[in-house]
Amino acid sequence: MMHIFQKGKNSTKPTLLLLHGTGGNELDLLPLAGMIDEEASILSVRGKVLENGMPRFFRRLAEGIFDEEDLIFRSEELKQFLDKAAEKYGFDRENIVAIGYSNGANIATSLLFHYQNALKAAILHHPMVPRRGIRLPDLSGIPVFIAAGTNDPICSPTESVELQTLLETAKAEVELHWENRGHQLTPKEVEAAAQWYQKYFKN
Repeated sequence: MMHIFQKGKNSTKPTLLLLHGTGGNELDLLPLAGMIDEEASILSVRGKVLENGMPRFFRRLAEGIFDEEDLIFRSEELKQFLDKAAEKYGFDRENIVAIGYSNGANIATSLLFHYQNALKAAILHHPMVPRRGIRLPDLSGIPVFIAAGTNDPICSPTESVELQTLLETAKAEVELHWENRGHQLTPKEVEAAAQWYQKYFKN
């Protein structure tokens, strides 16, 4: 997978896994990483699926309707990539915090839905419920920050609350942050994510 790895100043900090939105690339969320933790290592990945030339992390059948088979395949592919990247770059595989926006948040959520130890924590900006009707792994002790918009036309407030409930039922520690906005990524929600991150990873 096309990616950027930047070694951080503090090897005890998590590696921040950056996952862009539809049409983005591995450069998009680099400024966010600095706002969350300027000392952490960064692994920023580009989605391999193209939709009308726009990179994504998995296929969809229509707006808001995911290709489940491809989602499962791409989630496994990303998990294996993380395993290999940790070996290649020498970072702690068990200390990865995902930061995803939109489609990137969805693939990060899918990692949580399918694998018990894929992520140490996740910051999800405007995610959707990736799959329904499946049993989630035990996510005890995994903190998750969800940023949602009260007027989001792609991801309704109801869906954000549903995702929170599903993750909490799997014993994740979820904080749901609301912005009175749409699907866009706002400076205020990034600031809220940074404050949330400091509670868990301040050292």
